[in-house]
Amino acid sequence: MRIYIILCLAFLSLTAHAQKQEVQKSIEIFFEGFHQRDSVKIKSVCSDKIILQSINENSVKGNKLNGESAGEFYKSIVSIPSTLKFQEKILSYNIQIDGSMAHVWAPYEFYLNEKLSHSGVNTFTLFKEKDSWKIIYLIDTRRK
Repeated sequence: MRIYIILCLAFLSLTAHAQKQEVQKSIEIFFEGFHQRDSVKIKSVCSDKIILQSINENSVKGNKLNGESAGEFYKSIVSIPSTLKFQEKILSYNIQIDGSMAHVWAPYEFYLNEKLSHSGVNTFTLFKEKDSWKIIYLIDTRRK
């Protein structure tokens, strides 16, 4: 009986780890598309109903919440000049899953032309649609 319980716990642990890997892979594909300026790749891991928001933190002017439509976001990605070098480095992933919903907390640093521009945290909410995880909500903080 004890072995059966241990095997069940090991199986559940492996299943949870595999799901976290699937969620993280969706986020990684999102950023691959972002860095390649490829809206098609980004769309492949996003819901058609995605909500995009940013919190700009400014000690002088106060904090500001901005929203962007998916169409505006995709258009802005493909219009980034090829001469501009940018990279968003994800520092870590904290992934929580409950059934068909996942939440990811991902601190980052954003570099423009190899110089730190700003940092903050991305939070993603994902929904498991059929056999793939789709991003339904993305909000980030931005600090200079």
